[in-house]
Amino acid sequence: MASESIKLSSPETREFWEISVLYEDEHLLAVDKPSKLLTSPDRYDPKRPNLMKLLHAGIERGTPWAKSRGLTYLMNAHRLDFETSGVILLAKDKPMLVAVANLFGSEKPVKTYSALVQRSPEEKSFEVDAKLAPHPVKLGLIRVDEKNGKRSRTQFELVEKFAGYSLLKCRPLSGRQHQIRVHLQYAGLPIVGDSLYGGQPLMLSSLKRDYRLKPNKTERPLLDRVSLHAEELSLVHPLTNAEIKIVAPWPKDLKVAVKYLRLYAAAAF
Repeated sequence: MASESIKLSSPETREFWEISVLYEDEHLLAVDKPSKLLTSPDRYDPKRPNLMKLLHAGIERGTPWAKSRGLTYLMNAHRLDFETSGVILLAKDKPMLVAVANLFGSEKPVKTYSALVQRSPEEKSFEVDAKLAPHPVKLGLIRVDEKNGKRSRTQFELVEKFAGYSLLKCRPLSGRQHQIRVHLQYAGLPIVGDSLYGGQPLMLSSLKRDYRLKPNKTERPLLDRVSLHAEELSLVHPLTNAEIKIVAPWPKDLKVAVKYLRLYAAAAF
């Protein structure tokens, strides 16, 4: 029987990951990508560990998780940012990759993300429709550009409100790079920990009034990364036409952050 998790390691950087399998059939494999692991090679630094390179190395070596599945091929049909965690869908053969890539190209799969943001929206649900394009000078940065940008729409829904923060559900209706992050910055609701787009790290000292740090200790953020989690992916299976819903549970850091927000920053409605 195939394992429910895939163990990957990068000896060069002394890192280890245990990747949970969220869905699997003969043609598809969905896994829970951890935060701070690239999906695919970084064009600026190809030596950095990335999910696809590690998976391919495991297949080549014939590791138990690859052997038990008889895997010879595995490719990602979409990407998640380096710091974003959650559902990522992989194809086990070339025809399925093409079929799933076409689905994503037609914007048919429904992607739902959870995001922890600064401040609160004025309405319970809202939409941002703003074209996006790479920044002309700052490498790797995306900005709203109505003249030269590509069509980009995201729906947002307020799930929970705290003093100074909110938990949102985000549904991108297009698949642009950094789309949710830039649209939330544009809406005046930067994602917690998203330093690239104006988000601050979440510190316990900013929530707890009587917070005391032990001598000679430095406070570490509750969340020091982009607080964005790809929680759910719904799609129609290209072969069976069955509706598939794949869910990734919240990672520990997001659970802890929300726990402390509920404890020390409950909003008075």
